[in-house]
Amino acid sequence: MKSILTKIAAILAFIIGAMAVFAGAQVLLGNDPGYYVINWVPVYNYTAGILTVFITAILIWRGSKLAWLAAIATFSLHTLVMILLQTVHRDVVAVDSIRAMTIRMIAWAIILVLMFAQSQKDKKALRLTTVAKS
Repeated sequence: MKSILTKIAAILAFIIGAMAVFAGAQVLLGNDPGYYVINWVPVYNYTAGILTVFITAILIWRGSKLAWLAAIATFSLHTLVMILLQTVHRDVVAVDSIRAMTIRMIAWAIILVLMFAQSQKDKKALRLTTVAKS
């Protein structure tokens, strides 16, 4: 498979998005996690997860030109939320929320690295093809 790293990145994006949907939905449906929940965090988790599963993961899988923008936006948004949790809500945020956001940020960093590595392989293959035709 020519774009194996992109496919792996898309699968990872789908998995991390599905986990966010599940986590957000559990709280939104009234399941008590056993700790204080900041009202907007489950909504964020659910929404970010839905967007990841149904838009970003698909864009990455297809190798769309918008995949980079979507992946960087997703990573940036998670980073912004982490900064908000660590600053504005520092005294009330649950350890589980920080852990989940850290996992998301690491997963998205890996996704971006996989996408970058694939783009470098593709550029190298294109140069080799161009040289071979000359």
